[in-house]
Amino acid sequence: MLIDNSKAADTVSSTLTAVAGAVEGLSAKGRYELVCTDADGNVKWVHTEDNLVVNVGLQDMNAKYFTGSSYSATWYLGLITGPGVTTSATDTMSSHGWTEFTGYSQSTRVTCSFGSATSANPSVISNSSSPAAFSITSTGTVGGAFLASNSTKSGTTGILFSEKAFSSPGDRSVVNGDTLTVTWSFSLTAT
Repeated sequence: MLIDNSKAADTVSSTLTAVAGAVEGLSAKGRYELVCTDADGNVKWVHTEDNLVVNVGLQDMNAKYFTGSSYSATWYLGLITGPGVTTSATDTMSSHGWTEFTGYSQSTRVTCSFGSATSANPSVISNSSSPAAFSITSTGTVGGAFLASNSTKSGTTGILFSEKAFSSPGDRSVVNGDTLTVTWSFSLTAT
């Protein structure tokens, strides 16, 4: 008589690797481009500079988008006078290390009229289809630019969203009859 014996065994092994928390990032960057032309339309100088989005600007953006607090869709570009301009992430409209240049004919800061945001990564919005034009009425020095929610020249209320002092070659001269055109772009990148 034959007796067959057999044994069967199953072994299962698994490994789980978990990340302690989800990692998401967002980078907010902007850029100013200033083009100065003389009374005859000749380009005198061009300056492009990445901007500093200040702390209150980042806080305002988060509050408006995520908690739905009151929102104003109008933003204004302003000019900073030189020399010796400094900017800091802690600057606000009421406390900053610069003086506003107001030697232009417009009665208020110039409206920054945005187009539609792109859908790519990064998503970019700008006023490139309608740059802000400052009609210069006095000789002076421009040492930077800023974006704020208040249109009042030399006003110290509202939200300062971004600012930038010019890096090398630094301050630029303007004279009566010049036009200073400012394009501001802003990009959000998922990192």
